[in-house]
Amino acid sequence: MTVPKLMKGVLLNGHGGFDQLEYSANIPVPEPGPGEVLVRVGAAGVNNTDINTRIGWYSKSVGEGTTSDAGREGASKAKDDDATWGGTPLSFPRIQGIDVCGRIVRVGDGVDEGRINERVLITPCLNDPAGNEPFQASFLGSECDGGFAQYTKIASQFAYKIDSDLSDMELASFPCSYSTAENMLTKANVAKGELVLITGASGGVGSAAVQLAKRRGAKVVAVAGASKAHNVMMLGADNVIPRGSSVAAALDGNSVDVVVDLVAGPEWPELLEVLKPGGRYAVAGAMAGPLVELDVRTLYLKDLRLLGCTVLEPEVFGNLVGYIESGEIKPIVAGAYPLREIVDAQEAFLAKKHTGKLVLVPPED
Repeated sequence: MTVPKLMKGVLLNGHGGFDQLEYSANIPVPEPGPGEVLVRVGAAGVNNTDINTRIGWYSKSVGEGTTSDAGREGASKAKDDDATWGGTPLSFPRIQGIDVCGRIVRVGDGVDEGRINERVLITPCLNDPAGNEPFQASFLGSECDGGFAQYTKIASQFAYKIDSDLSDMELASFPCSYSTAENMLTKANVAKGELVLITGASGGVGSAAVQLAKRRGAKVVAVAGASKAHNVMMLGADNVIPRGSSVAAALDGNSVDVVVDLVAGPEWPELLEVLKPGGRYAVAGAMAGPLVELDVRTLYLKDLRLLGCTVLEPEVFGNLVGYIESGEIKPIVAGAYPLREIVDAQEAFLAKKHTGKLVLVPPED
């Protein structure tokens, strides 16, 4: 196909509110360098991390949760010098978009031309390819441009070929949320028959975690809004605790093998109370607030393991592609928006009335 010199996309011009998002039709199409591929974006998912990066929520100066007001206006105390995943300043303008499904349309030097026209998913976590620094990585749409545009470029090894009958919109719902969820379950070594408690279970990562935990043969207790309980049960949850209820009151103490937490916040101590001695707590989000109270005695007297989950384990994304291709997991697309309506899409995301993922679709011309 003919690749134009200019493309349409959304530029993030600084940390803050929706006013920092600029839809432009005059963005230069990136040129793939040695070892890179150019991908025509078919669809890109909407994620907490794109909003959190925009508003500066990752700054250590921010103590609030990911509220709707902060999502619209920016985190009030954010500082630009540590407002990213890696704690380093972001370069502006930046094209965000950590979830990408598309097709390779051009390759750089050293890349097999046979990859042209491959349908691909891009891993959101760009690990050190040599493996020398296993916990050092950059992230799509943060340290480099992502999928909120018609084209994006990426090192070839991060573009995974996928063979699936699913639509681009359906496939774009997988990369970030499902790889995050699978990474949490992998790090926690979730096994068949174990009881897993999943917070934020109606969101993108939470709904993915429900499916992926059930795939492993675990029993799942989910925490979700009462209006979404049916949807979460349909994903495979064995029981749903209404959001706002006491987890400790709903479950026996020392009964949970693994907690998969995306919420944190003031009720966090209860999550450790329900864990069995030797239990594992895996976290990859803090929607209700990043600052929690820890009774260290609970941690050491119960021999608990606390697992932070950001950088993907090496096998996670390849395994995820295999699950998709074999039909072991299914996409949950709650809605789709044209790319130019990114503010409407993020408003809907912040309203939290949906189950699953919202997706943005770039224009074809």
